[in-house]
Formats: sequence, C-alpha cells, structure tokens
Amino acid sequence: MFARLFAWLRWHQWLVDLVLMLPLAALSLAIRGRYVEMTNDVVPRSIPLAAHLALALAMCVPLIWRRRWPRATFAIIALAAFAQWLAGISPIIDDVAVLIAMYTIAAQCALRWALAAGLVVELGMGLANYSMSQQQFGGMQWKSLASTSIFIWAIWLSGLYISTRRKYTSSLEERARRLERERDAQAEVAAAAERARIARELHDVIAHSISVMVIQADGASYAIDTDAARAKRAMQAIGSTGRQALTEMRRMLGVLREGDGQATLAPQPGVDQLSELVGQIRSTGLRVELAVGGEQVPLPAGMELTVYRIVQEALTNVMKHAGPAAGARVELHYGDHAIEVRIRDDGRGTTFSDGRGHGLVSMRERAAVYGGHVTAEPAAGGGFEVTARMPVKETSVKQEVKA
Repeated sequence: MFARLFAWLRWHQWLVDLVLMLPLAALSLAIRGRYVEMTNDVVPRSIPLAAHLALALAMCVPLIWRRRWPRATFAIIALAAFAQWLAGISPIIDDVAVLIAMYTIAAQCALRWALAAGLVVELGMGLANYSMSQQQFGGMQWKSLASTSIFIWAIWLSGLYISTRRKYTSSLEERARRLERERDAQAEVAAAAERARIARELHDVIAHSISVMVIQADGASYAIDTDAARAKRAMQAIGSTGRQALTEMRRMLGVLREGDGQATLAPQPGVDQLSELVGQIRSTGLRVELAVGGEQVPLPAGMELTVYRIVQEALTNVMKHAGPAAGARVELHYGDHAIEVRIRDDGRGTTFSDGRGHGLVSMRERAAVYGGHVTAEPAAGGGFEVTARMPVKETSVKQEVKA
C-alpha cells in the first residue's frame, strides 16, 4: 500500500509541493501583525495588507513548480526577497521559501548553479542582517551573521548530499539495467549455441540411424523371398538401430525437460565404440575396415565424442553417396602432438551434402572446438576422403590448467 502511495506521489510531485506551500502561506497570513517595516521611525509600523499579500503570493506560490523549474522558481523568489529588502521590510516567515528554493537548486541542478544560489542567499541574508543591526543596534552583529550563515550552508549541503545520493542511485540503476541487458544478450548467445549443439547431435543420430535403417530395409525387401534368414537379420538390425537412436534422442531431449531432475544420463560414445560403429555399418553390406595406429593416449570425453561423430557422419555419407559397391577404410592415428582421423572410400567420389550442409559443417564445428580442422575432398585415384586433425598436447595442457 505504501509503495503504491509513494509511486503515485512520485508522479504527482506538484501536489506534494502544494501541500508544503499552503501551511507556509497560511502561517504567514495568520501572524501578519508581527511584521514591521524598517523605517527611520522610532516606532515600527505594520506592513500594509496589500504588500503582505503580494509578498506571500510572490514567495510561496512559485514553490508549487520548484521541482519542474527549479532555477526559474529560485529567481522569482529571490527577486521578491530583494524587493522586500528594498522596501525596508524586516525578514518574515515567507523568507523560508528562499531557503526551500535554494535547497531545490542544490538537490537538482549542477554544482555551479547550486553554488550560485547559495551565494545569492548568503548575500541576501547579509543585507537583511545589516539592515536590522543598523536599525536596532547601530552596528553589524557578526555573531548573528555567522549563525545565520551556518544555518544557510547546512541546508545547502543537505541539498548537495541529496543530489549526490540521487546521482549514485541513478548510476546503480543504470548499471543494473546494463547488466540485465548483458545478461539477456549472453542468455541469447548461450541459447543459440545450445540449439546449434542439439541440432548437430540430432543430425548425427538421426541421419546415421535412418540411413542404416533404410539400407537394411531395402536389403530385407530384396532378400525376403530368396533368403528369409538374411531378411530376418536385416529386420533385427533395423530394430536394434532404431532402439539405439531412440535411446540417444531420449537422453538428449530428456535433459531439456523443465523440472526433470531425474533424467538418466548414459555415457557418450567415444573411440572405444568405433568398432561397434564399424560393425553396424558392415551389417548394411558396406565393406568397412578400421585401423588404429600410434600409441594411444587418453582423450577428453568431448574429443572422443567428436572423433566418433566425425567417423559416423563420414560413413553415413559413404552409404548414401558412394554407391552400392563401394568400400571404406577408417584410420585413427595417435601422433605425438595430434590425433588424426581419415575416412576414405573407393566409390564415385561425389561430394556429399544433406541438402542443408549440416554434415560437413557439423564436423568442422566439432573439430574447431578443440583447435582442429576438417578437410573433405575427392581422393586421388577415385573415391572421397575426409580428414580430421585435432591437437592432443594443447588439450591435455588445458585440462591440467582447469584442474
């Protein structure tokens, strides 16, 4: 309730200033008889009612717009106070409006304007103090002037403090808004990267599995009349491949479910599963050889998955584009500084594409994560060759630093 009230008052500040002005004007009119003109007469005379009303209006009413036009408000009130001094009228309750206007200048305007307003008020109070001292005591009362100055500059400093506090709060709010924008931008970048990663994973799983299932289904349809056992094995391979694809898709999509903290995470495939992958491809009738060379070194799980996906994607494209009589050879070599994967077929040598370019792009993006690169081009003597090379030593050093 109070928060709503403060918010409403923030949008209706003129009403707050009106409420501040009315009691000041009412108090000024109520005790008018105590004010006197500073004349040379021995007995002071009361201020005429018209002059008193004019001063009250000139000094109190502008306070309604002090937040909207602080400098104009201060100028009007200061001129009215100066006219009061010229008329020889001693300080009255309406002069509080000068201090309020000065406080507003210090709280809302630049330092040069605040300093100018403070000096103007100091000069005015000095003139008024001098006139009263001459009339009543015949000389300047420095103690009274000093106490009045302290009071004036205390109000001025309070306005300056409010100004500094408001600027500090505004800077914090701007910083919070900037951080919020940066957070949203980072979230969008992270979401785009995650969508790309999921798209790569789904493409690798679906493209490979469906290609194997299609080839097995074609083989089963041809063999079902002449070789029922072979057709049965092909159908079993289709079921096994489909279940494997569903398992991988369920694992990936299950992680994305909101509030599903019980998602079962299966281990990602790596270089140790390459023999199983080659065996699955062989079951389709494609001749595939796997050769591993060099001294095997432990690789990060992410790099092992990258090697597996590159081989999977390349063999899938061999099945789709190399031709029915083609064969392929997968070579995995562990070097001193890098691991190299080479997949070469002896088919038609046609550049492969899935219609949207996800295959080769996916391989290159995966290798680039680990500082590697992928080349795909027709091989000398026929066929097509995919080569991926990723540094090993740098990866190991990075892992040690992170650990």
